[in-house]
Amino acid sequence: MSNDRKFVELVIDDEVQLRRLLRITLEANGYEVVDAANGQDGLVAAASMRPDVVVLDLGLPDMEGVVVVRRLREWSRVPVVVLSVRDRDEDKTAALDAGADDYVTKPFSTPELLARLRVALRHAQPDEEKAVFLCGELAVDMVRRHVSVSGQEVKLTVTEYALLRVLIRHAGRVLTHRQLLREVWGEKAIDRTHYLRVYAARLREKIERVPSRPVILITEPGVGYRLIAKE
Repeated sequence: MSNDRKFVELVIDDEVQLRRLLRITLEANGYEVVDAANGQDGLVAAASMRPDVVVLDLGLPDMEGVVVVRRLREWSRVPVVVLSVRDRDEDKTAALDAGADDYVTKPFSTPELLARLRVALRHAQPDEEKAVFLCGELAVDMVRRHVSVSGQEVKLTVTEYALLRVLIRHAGRVLTHRQLLREVWGEKAIDRTHYLRVYAARLREKIERVPSRPVILITEPGVGYRLIAKE
């Protein structure tokens, strides 16, 4: 990693072999690693060590990982990346709605996990929002509210732009249907997923070269959407 200091990562997982693997992999990539074998020890470590990012399993021996996320969120905004064998949409959505920043399923690709950690860490930095967001042929000037694709201006409705802006603010992270509906349409609309289907399709028609094969606005089946973040 190119940072001046090492990021401290807390791994909460009851599998000894996985904790060892993650320690070796992460330390080789510039992280300082602390680990815990259950949820309670993980919460104590989070409070005492103040890690920069947490990697969390859902199936812990003393409590569900979702409970750990909820307890963390009572007092901390530390990025949490769930790493779990559970791949049901319900599990992913529950973890993300509880406050997790991302979700990676086991078995996992090391480059993918490292990329997700970098995205989570970027979102934890107190940097000001970038004035211009760039992703491939898409350019969004947040100050002028100007959107262009391949240099050609794209006209968005107020709602389309509001959805795009939320996705940009969390670029690289998966956002659940409920999170997007709450931020764009408000609390009363969190169950109206058809809104998202309609507006995601409209956005793709305007920002994707081939809307039927999107490379910028990606669907996370059964969970939500992710706007690709270029590193």
